Amino acid sequence: MKIIGLTGGIGMGKSTVAGIFRRRRVPVFDADATVRALQAPGGAALAPIAASFPGVVRAGVLDRAALRAHVLADPAARRRLEAIMHRMVREAEKKFLAAARRRGARAVLLDIPLLFETGGEARVDLALTVSAPRAVQIARVLRRGLPRTEIERIIALQMPDAEKRRRADAVIATGLSRHHTVRRVRQLMAALVFPPPTGQPAGRPFRQKFSRPFSRRRR
Repeated sequence: MKIIGLTGGIGMGKSTVAGIFRRRRVPVFDADATVRALQAPGGAALAPIAASFPGVVRAGVLDRAALRAHVLADPAARRRLEAIMHRMVREAEKKFLAAARRRGARAVLLDIPLLFETGGEARVDLALTVSAPRAVQIARVLRRGLPRTEIERIIALQMPDAEKRRRADAVIATGLSRHHTVRRVRQLMAALVFPPPTGQPAGRPFRQKFSRPFSRRRR
C-alpha cells in the first residue's frame, strides 16, 4: 500500500486536492478533521486542553478563538497544544492505516498540514505539497471570516511555502484554476498507477521524475 503525504500552508488548497483523491476512490486521512473531532464536545482532547489552558473550555465546549489567541501569542503555549494534539492525531492515523490495509487499499492519502514540521515525511512514500501565490492564499482565508492580521500571523508561524516546495517530491499548483489542479492531480495519480473511475480513461503519464520514488519510509 502506497502512503502519500499531502501538506501545504493555510489556504493553499489541501482540501480541494484531498477531495480529488477521494473521488478517485483513494482513502483520505484528514488531520484537521481529526483535530476538530478530538476537540468537539466529549472529545478526548478537551480535558487536557482545559487543564493546560484554563478558561478556554466552558460548559464542555472549546472556545476556539480564545485558544487560537493563546497559541498565536505564546510559542510555549503553542508547543503545549501541539504536545496534546499530535499524539492523539498520530494514534488516529495509525488506526486509519490499519483499517485501510485490512480493506486492501492500494494507496492512501494523509492530509497533514504539519507533515514536514513533525517529521511525517519519514512515514510516507511520497510527499506532495500544494502551493498558490500569497495573494490567492490570503483571499481564500479571508473568505473564512478570519481578519487579515490574524491570517498574517498564522502564515508567519508556518513553514514557508518555498521550504515546503523544496522538500516535497512534487508540487501541486492550485492558484491557476480548478481545471488545472484536477489535471495535475490526475496526471500524478496515473503515474502512480491509481485506477481511474470506471469507464474513464487514465490520464497522461505524469512527467515529473522522482529521484527517490517510494523510498521515504524507514524500513
